[in-house]
Parts: sequence; structure tokens; C-alpha cells
Amino acid sequence: MTDQRVIIEMGMGNDLHGMDYQKAAARAIEDAIRHSTLPIFQSIGLDHRDMRVQVTVGVQEPGKIDTAALSAGLPRGRASVTAVKGGMNVPNPETGDTAVVATAAVEAFLPPQHGRWKTT
Repeated sequence: MTDQRVIIEMGMGNDLHGMDYQKAAARAIEDAIRHSTLPIFQSIGLDHRDMRVQVTVGVQEPGKIDTAALSAGLPRGRASVTAVKGGMNVPNPETGDTAVVATAAVEAFLPPQHGRWKTT
């Protein structure tokens, strides 16, 4: 049987002046992670290494993303990051700057937990 998704969180990050896709992607991932907590690991004695973390980051130029570096920065689980075309670039015609906006979906998966949890 395949892993079951137990959480999905969305995030948004940007780099306003440097057109740094990596920085915007890292901020989007941080934003998503800040919206979640998984107390279940301590509550029922799960090892966080049993969790598979799958991150999808959307930016206008996915080839400029170092997915290995983003994976290494994730705090828990066995992580992988995929960069896809998404997000947006917002040019400022007055200054010539382009704001880079990245989006991220952070998904956590566990092996099937049937029969492991008890409610009282």
C-alpha cells in the first residue's frame, strides 16, 4: 500500500529587488511550514523519519532553483523538492526592478496508520 498524505500546506514568498528565485522559493517553503505543526509524532510515538515530505515550488524560471539545497533545509522527514513553472514576476516600469513571487505546496506522507491510533 502507498503512503497516505496527512498534511498539505501552501505558502508564498518573494524577492522584491534581486530577482532571486532561490530566495523567493525558500521563503515560500518557510511560509508554508510556519502554518503547520505535527504533534502526532510525539502524541503516538511516530518517528519523523517515517514521514516523506514532498514540496512543489512554482516560479517563472524553475531552472534557476537548486532543489537539493531547498531539500536539505527542510527540518523533518525524507524530503524532496520539485520546481515547476508558476508563481509570477511583477515588473516595476518606474525602477526596472522585477519582484519575484514563488508559491509552494508542502505535503507530508506517512505509511498507512490503520490500527495504530486510538481515540478515547
